[in-house]
Amino acid sequence: MDDDAAGRAQADLVRRALEATGIDPGRLWVHYFSIGGEAGELEIEAFLHHSLTLPALQRDLLAHAADELLDDRRPPRIPQASDLLDHDEQDGSEGGQHGGEDEDGTDEP
Repeated sequence: MDDDAAGRAQADLVRRALEATGIDPGRLWVHYFSIGGEAGELEIEAFLHHSLTLPALQRDLLAHAADELLDDRRPPRIPQASDLLDHDEQDGSEGGQHGGEDEDGTDEP
């Protein structure tokens, strides 16, 4: 894939992500600019609609800014059983609910 095709692909992916999550392109630009992006807001809008190309570094900063905004919108991940169980329960050495003192010496219900 050449640089122009990569730029179009990045623009499409960013635009689709913004549309799917309802993030305003202006909000993306503010975040992009805050992390060192150099393109103006109108340039970003033009890039997202294939009317302007951006250098690879600016595209990567824009993608990074979009990813950070998208991370804020993602629901928390569901923990695995091993993340929820006490280590003793994982060993099978203790059944039922955890009682008594916790590792830090406090009582936990």
